[in-house]
Amino acid sequence: MTLAEAQRIAVGRSQQLVAQDALTTAAREQAVAAGQLPDPVLKLGIDNLPANGPDRLSLTRDFMTMRRIGVMQEIPRAEKRQLRAEKFERDAGRVQAQRQLTLANLQQGTALAWLDRYYAQAQRELLQQQIEETRLQVQAADSAFRTNRGSQADVFAARAAVIMLQDRLSQIDRQSRGAALMLARWVGAAAAERPTSGSPPWQSTPLQDHVSSDQLKRHPDLLAISAEIDAAETEARLAQANKKADISVEASYAQRGPGFSNMLSIGVSIPLQWDQKNRQNRELGAKLAMVDEAKARYEDMLRKNEAEVRSLLNEWQTGKERLVRYRDELIPTARQRSEATLTAYRIGKSDLAAGLSARRDEIDIRLQALTLEMETARFWAQLNFLIPDDYISAPAKDQP
Repeated sequence: MTLAEAQRIAVGRSQQLVAQDALTTAAREQAVAAGQLPDPVLKLGIDNLPANGPDRLSLTRDFMTMRRIGVMQEIPRAEKRQLRAEKFERDAGRVQAQRQLTLANLQQGTALAWLDRYYAQAQRELLQQQIEETRLQVQAADSAFRTNRGSQADVFAARAAVIMLQDRLSQIDRQSRGAALMLARWVGAAAAERPTSGSPPWQSTPLQDHVSSDQLKRHPDLLAISAEIDAAETEARLAQANKKADISVEASYAQRGPGFSNMLSIGVSIPLQWDQKNRQNRELGAKLAMVDEAKARYEDMLRKNEAEVRSLLNEWQTGKERLVRYRDELIPTARQRSEATLTAYRIGKSDLAAGLSARRDEIDIRLQALTLEMETARFWAQLNFLIPDDYISAPAKDQP
């Protein structure tokens, strides 16, 4: 399972993305509803029904008694309806920005778990090779001891080296199982059992040359806060529009007794905003304060992300430089030393313990190099998937 395949599997099985898509759909459905006029109100009633006397509870004998049917319609201004619809559209945009953040975290988390599994597998292969080689050395030491060309101490030293390597192999296996369990969180238990394949492209990232303000502003954290700013500004405009009262119109038809004329009534209702200073103005002030709060959080998050990105870049670039030193200097030197000590043992100028010690040091350096490469690759994953990879997120049928 390659890294890109693991990330596609993780995206495909994520229920959090499904939930956020559902929230987006809900917000957009509400946006359509919010842009419509409110439902008309059907009004039924009886007016001026006699409560006592000879005409008590009669619907027809008193000239003032009326059976009334009417309809009332509230008519919010078009600007308010548009702003209410826009508010839900902004909510949909905010959920989509949060979805991008979820997607980035998902791709990054999958990449880190995959890398842990990949390098645990690489370390295991290295140790397994060394165990096989050391077992051959045990056989050689046994043979030398039986023919009086070596000492029993060499035999015990070789056997101890095998045991130590097997113990380290057990540690690596534990790390590999732990990495598989973490990977299973993203891709499922069945997929996590598959061996990793391919090499992670940790040597380069789009952020390696220059970290620009535009790149930082594409971070999902900032996009989410930017969407919150848009939503808060829309609510502030809606609060400003609420300072102008809406009207309601009403028409009713009243039926009286057979000897009296029926009545038609028409009316208009207008709320009296007699205390705007303590109501509408306060609401507007609260919404404007929420805009300021979101903008301040945006600036703080921008500074935080810039510091984190530059720190990750520093760690990644330092790791690359150290890996060059390991590859070009430390590993070749350790290999030459172990070969020299083993050669000295073969010609009788040294004991096997010295050769095994040198070989153990070489293995340690190789494992240190793999550990350093894993750490560097983890820094790369955190940098490379700060912004979600849309190619990875696309269904396989949509990919070239």
